[in-house]
Amino acid sequence: MDLEEGFKNLICLFENFLIDQGVNSTVALYLNLLLNILILILIIIGVNYLIKNFVITAFKNCSDKTTTSFDDYLIKTKFPKYIGQILPILIIYLTVPYILLEFPLAIKAFYFVIDIYIILLIVWVIRSILRGTKGYLRTLESFHDKPVESYIQVIMIIVWLFALLFIVAEITGKDVINFIISLGAASAILLLIFKDTILGFVASIQVSVNDIVRIGDWITFSKYGADGTVTEITLATVRVQNFDNTFTSIPTYSLISESFQNWRGMQESPGRRIKRSVFIKQNSVKFISAEDFEKYKNIQIISSYLEDRQNEINEYNKTHKVDTKLPLNGRNQTNLGIFRKYIDTYLNNHSAVHKEMYIIVRHLQPTEHGIPIEVLCFSRDKRWENFEYITADIFDHVIAAVSYFDLKLYEAPSGDDIREYFSKNYGQGIDSK
Repeated sequence: MDLEEGFKNLICLFENFLIDQGVNSTVALYLNLLLNILILILIIIGVNYLIKNFVITAFKNCSDKTTTSFDDYLIKTKFPKYIGQILPILIIYLTVPYILLEFPLAIKAFYFVIDIYIILLIVWVIRSILRGTKGYLRTLESFHDKPVESYIQVIMIIVWLFALLFIVAEITGKDVINFIISLGAASAILLLIFKDTILGFVASIQVSVNDIVRIGDWITFSKYGADGTVTEITLATVRVQNFDNTFTSIPTYSLISESFQNWRGMQESPGRRIKRSVFIKQNSVKFISAEDFEKYKNIQIISSYLEDRQNEINEYNKTHKVDTKLPLNGRNQTNLGIFRKYIDTYLNNHSAVHKEMYIIVRHLQPTEHGIPIEVLCFSRDKRWENFEYITADIFDHVIAAVSYFDLKLYEAPSGDDIREYFSKNYGQGIDSK
């Protein structure tokens, strides 16, 4: 007698005993079925207990002794628990058909349920491995700013797609290959349903390959009101934590289809750009006189420049026999030119300004608000709060220095300015009403 035949006899042992005792065969059959099911349940409970208290515990103990943290993340994602279900499922799969030998319809239903459960268990195991892999890769410096979440989601979508195909094939009773072929006619509908997923998948690949955005980048996307740090890149969305601690979700595909600003270049550069202008009244610009020259010479950081420049101008005018009675003749310094040189020298002496990057003080096109004098330089400190402090410090000084060069800043007149004007020129103010 082979092993299979012996197992069948063991399954029917109680039934045969009851029949020998004169019990009705149908009653004996069902009582035997109930007993076998109870025994199987007890066996499964015992196996689960052993797996939980010995196998899983042993896996945890081994993971504590290993140098890698990958197995620790597998434990967090319940990988040992899912793997531990394989033995009970195997016992059920091999035993139940013998228990239900007299019930062919029940055997068919059993195979249907157990096959679907095995498919789902495989999906859970793969998902556990992928989640553990994601957690482990997050600990590696080389993957810290990579959109790992997007790739995990893509793989999981593919796994679930195949799982659903197998489940539907199991329900319909068709072969999986033939079932996939039959879906060809519905491909257009599938493409429409998964349009956003496909676009997100393509976008995720392009974002990663072209290094468009990384986790931790500061981006500005005006269309979606995003201005902050990228905290997560998934298949469908990019999550941005704004500087007011709100969160904005941006469609991943929009990163390759629309324009946005990524500040990573600034963060990786040696300095952060300061670019700002002050507006000078045009009628305050003049040629300097001898008295002005003596006054400006007291400004220490440009005193040597003024003397050298004036000597050069005097030599030129003398050589060309220029009539200097009229300042317009020949070459003369202007208060605005000296002011620009002062700002340039001030920036070159400022400890917070990066000296190896551009330092430019220039005229822009005059406007109805006056002459824009633009300052362009780079601060060494790129942190936002410190950058703003440095910028304010520079322009506090620049604005305060304007009057020392007999220049005036443009400012649109307010009501108080108009009252003061009329009071000065007409001896009375304007009724506030």
